[in-house]
Amino acid sequence: MNATAESIASDILITGDTGFVGRRALAAWPTAYGLSSLTGGADIRDKKALVKCLSERPPAAVLHLAALSFVPDSFDSPETTFEVNFLGTLRLLEALAETGFTGRFLFVGTGDAYGVVAPEALPIHEGLPLRPRNPYAVSKAAAEALCYQWSQTGPFKIVMVRPFNHIGAGQATTFAISNFAHQLAEISTGLRPPILHTGNIDITRDFTDVADVLSAYALLLASGHSGEVYNVCSGIERSVRSLLERLIDISNVGAKVTTDPSRFRPAEQPRVCASYEKLSRHTGWHPKVPIDETLFNLYRYWEHEIGK
Repeated sequence: MNATAESIASDILITGDTGFVGRRALAAWPTAYGLSSLTGGADIRDKKALVKCLSERPPAAVLHLAALSFVPDSFDSPETTFEVNFLGTLRLLEALAETGFTGRFLFVGTGDAYGVVAPEALPIHEGLPLRPRNPYAVSKAAAEALCYQWSQTGPFKIVMVRPFNHIGAGQATTFAISNFAHQLAEISTGLRPPILHTGNIDITRDFTDVADVLSAYALLLASGHSGEVYNVCSGIERSVRSLLERLIDISNVGAKVTTDPSRFRPAEQPRVCASYEKLSRHTGWHPKVPIDETLFNLYRYWEHEIGK
């Protein structure tokens, strides 16, 4: 089952609308508008500014994406990460309540909050305990708990999601798969020598195309159960190495792969695979975009951008 923003509400506010997923949501959903587009915008931590923006154009639904999400930076600035991701969520909830919001609020957390899950417990389901191992995941787990509390005591419906790795054209090069595609596009055009730098590519992850992620968000904004949390994932465990090898095939570039220790992350999870059974049961959602199509579009995006 698919859903579009038109079937959700006439005015969908997207926070974090200048980020990867936010930009894609604005492009896909004609009825959506970004927080940054309102007069003066608003720092997500500034309740007064948020109230002003929300009063200017009251939303019928909210997709809350705004966050500091780059894990390595969260180790360098854990306090700022917590301020934006947790306190920013609190200020937004307070501002919505103050301006009379009665729609559905979708909080975007992270599958990273589960931490390391034993192989015998895979695939990851929503009933597993949260054991976050980095400041970003800690801040998101805390904000999710806050949203659950508000769903029980607050004046509007709140649904929570834990997305796993999502990829697609336009994603920043701070994320591994997009970075590989960018490097290969540069090698293809002669902008760099045929040496591809990677971190740990023998870990596994659960990758989903951003278009499928947005389809899940649309369905949950329309009919997600308030107070419930949903995994958004493909249900398929793939090694980072396998995606890199496929990108090399797509690019038709001969490149030597070299490991760069500076790209390794502390507290790295060795294996990740999750279940979207609950999401499918409640909404009918399932992922549709084949991984090869995702990788092809990602590589072509960087090929086009570099060729400008």
